Amino acid sequence: MGAGGPDEEEENRWPPWLKPLLKEQFFVQCKFHADSHKSECNMYCLDCMNGPLCSLCLAYHKDHRAIQIRRSSYHDVIRVSEIQKYLDISSVQTYIINSAKVVFLNERPQPRPGKGVTNTCEVCDRSLLDSFRFCSLGCKIVGTSKNFQKKNKKQSSPEKKRAAAAPAESEDSYSSSSSSSHGRNNHKIPSFTPSTPPPTAVNYRTAKRRKGIPHRAPFGVLTIEI
Repeated sequence: MGAGGPDEEEENRWPPWLKPLLKEQFFVQCKFHADSHKSECNMYCLDCMNGPLCSLCLAYHKDHRAIQIRRSSYHDVIRVSEIQKYLDISSVQTYIINSAKVVFLNERPQPRPGKGVTNTCEVCDRSLLDSFRFCSLGCKIVGTSKNFQKKNKKQSSPEKKRAAAAPAESEDSYSSSSSSSHGRNNHKIPSFTPSTPPPTAVNYRTAKRRKGIPHRAPFGVLTIEI
């Protein structure tokens, strides 16, 4: 009999730092450098795995593999150019935000897919382009595990694939510093509250007219690059 069981084999599929990274809460004040204006924790050391770090903490992690976490609509993202050095991100949808290609760390479930969407995340049902299977790194971990039961989804027909060419959501620009968002995000993989853009303001006086129908902002303002 082999030395390693199925559970150990499953854990060895991923680098030891990945699951701890996805559970961390970033953009909080560093407890060691609270008096500094650079005390926001948006860095992570892949070698030490000792929690979020601020820029001043990096002085103690010289020659270590440190990555920077950024923020988009209160959700954590990381640049593809950084994470792909250490992790296979194939099948995870990438986004272009502020001219940089990024991937989301954790899931962002949608109540229902957008109109005309033919492909969704296998774990949380977020709308995706046809060439991707997962919306985030966390969903890829869950969706590729041996005990995960894939949801029963119909194969997209060729004539419907053109509908998936448009993004299904609008993302705000990320920033590496977001003090107003402290304490508003939850990084547990199984449950994640999506950040939904506020609905377009409706003029209720106009809406009372017979033919007055409020129009919603169109989807697809986010540039997505495969």
